[in-house]
Amino acid sequence: MDNLSLIKSTYEGADSQENARNTAAALAEDARWTEAAGFPYAGTYVGFDAVLENVFKRLATEWDGFQFQVEDYVAQGDKVFAYGTYSGVYKATGLSMKARVAHLWTLADGKVTHFEQFVDSHTVQQALQNT
Repeated sequence: MDNLSLIKSTYEGADSQENARNTAAALAEDARWTEAAGFPYAGTYVGFDAVLENVFKRLATEWDGFQFQVEDYVAQGDKVFAYGTYSGVYKATGLSMKARVAHLWTLADGKVTHFEQFVDSHTVQQALQNT
């Protein structure tokens, strides 16, 4: 499978469980996953289990309808860039958000070695605060 097809499989499965399984299979054991500063789950996590606990489970439990609508992909060499829009309702405040986002994936030998999120965290933070 080429790099672009591999990354598409992490977004375009039949449901979020299939996307998670595809992501787990795509990540190298020591893959580094970085959520952007200002995002509620900011930090760098190593390996799928750390990403599952610190990002995916929290997205699933703290948000209603959280999703990333991919607009398009750009692939060149060992990098794949997916960009689009996050949306969802933060359960604790009942506030919704839409935020522009991009994900940069770096691959080696058919496995993801690095993931980095770029996001308009201001719009996400607004949903977290009941002001």
